[in-house]
Amino acid sequence: MTEVIVLNGGSSSGKSGIVRCLQAVLPDPWLALGTDTLVEAMPASMQASDAGIEFAPDGQVIVGPEFRTLEAAWIEGVAAMARAGARVIVDEVFLGGADSQKRWQKALGELRVLWVGVRCDSAVAAGREVARGDRVIGMAASQADVVHRGMVYDLEVDTTHAESMECARIIAAHVS
Repeated sequence: MTEVIVLNGGSSSGKSGIVRCLQAVLPDPWLALGTDTLVEAMPASMQASDAGIEFAPDGQVIVGPEFRTLEAAWIEGVAAMARAGARVIVDEVFLGGADSQKRWQKALGELRVLWVGVRCDSAVAAGREVARGDRVIGMAASQADVVHRGMVYDLEVDTTHAESMECARIIAAHVS
């Protein structure tokens, strides 16, 4: 039985919408946790520090050693929740591509994980980014492809033309 679903995609690719739809269509309760959850839990001072996480004016995201330390603890905590019986959907942005996936694979270990790539045309994601109004302009375009480099997925969905619910149903069909 699938215990963890990891969605990886760039900013404004549609992951959060898919997560909400997955929670609605999957028969059991699933917790939704993501990189935004981690960043929001950090002190504000870490969002303006070389050691923490910085959002550059051009949309680049720069992470420092203190961020990596907290991120590692958070990943282990998410894995512990899944081991304790919670089913978890992870909404992630693997800025390090395959290296990011390896960190999660190590922590998740023996858990049954469904790895899902969420793709979206960079121009479409950039348009969503502007409409959202809560992201640094340029983040979606800079992340659209880099987050998928070297990744190995069980399944990929593309939100360029597909609605969140359609993608969620495709993913749900692969959850055993």
